[in-house]
Amino acid sequence: MTASKSADKPLAQTVALVAGATRGAGRAMAVQLGAAGAVVYVTGRSTRAHRSEVGRSETIEETAELVTAAGGTGIAVPTDHLEPGQVRALVERIDRDHGRLDVLVNDVWGGDHLIEFEKKVWEVDLEKGLRMLRLSTDTHAITSHFAVPLLIRRPGGLLVEITDGTEEFNRTYRENLFYDLAKYAPIRMAFGLSEELKGYGCTAVCLSPGFLRSEQMLDHFGVTEETWRDAVKVQPHFAVAESPVYIGRALVALATDPERARWNGQSLSSGQLAKVYGFTDTDGSRPDAFGYFQDVVLDGADGTPEDYR
Repeated sequence: MTASKSADKPLAQTVALVAGATRGAGRAMAVQLGAAGAVVYVTGRSTRAHRSEVGRSETIEETAELVTAAGGTGIAVPTDHLEPGQVRALVERIDRDHGRLDVLVNDVWGGDHLIEFEKKVWEVDLEKGLRMLRLSTDTHAITSHFAVPLLIRRPGGLLVEITDGTEEFNRTYRENLFYDLAKYAPIRMAFGLSEELKGYGCTAVCLSPGFLRSEQMLDHFGVTEETWRDAVKVQPHFAVAESPVYIGRALVALATDPERARWNGQSLSSGQLAKVYGFTDTDGSRPDAFGYFQDVVLDGADGTPEDYR
């Protein structure tokens, strides 16, 4: 990389991999890294030529184009992160192209369609449950196995495990044993990786969005990003929802923080980091979804979603 850093492109010399960047938080994080000037490799199974089992229309090519349009360099590499050979080839390509990896984001998921809530472990479809675990744990472990050696080649690397829910929030049962395990696993992975990376000058954390207004969630409520508040009539808690851009800004704040090692091993949220770093969501607010759910929904304190924006 020959580009130099500037105030508006603080990640101009950064090479990032966002594993699982087809849509939602992954896409937004990739785009925000691009807006900060990074080269971003974006992976997933949904391409213009092939749809994954999730069955949605978003593609990694679209994500790469959005990264480039934002000011970075987006590179789409179709990858099934359950296939070690494909992940190895991906990392070898990054190594050939740049000889380094500065930011690794493990965001692979794609298991929402498998969830059967309010069923006991002996009632759920076992195949679906095990598939969820593979998508949330095996994919992340395989990716780290191949990508971390490149990440630790230079001090200062950042590894971010993405999940749904902070460590504190995930102490509440998620109403499906396999889903509960799937969403807690990245928290433990980040902790374990933080221990392994200590001697290499790298940082590992787990990061979660709050109530995310992903493409899939908006479709679920029959609204758009422009009309999302109409969904509050159906689900009042949605009033504390945040756009995917919010977690993207949280990631950039971490990636540009020279003292990010202070977070090593911790479970973090977009709302928590917004208070520390001062960034906002697209509407200028700072949603704290987990603060709201913990205080108001779970503990019964007085308050409204607007009090936590």
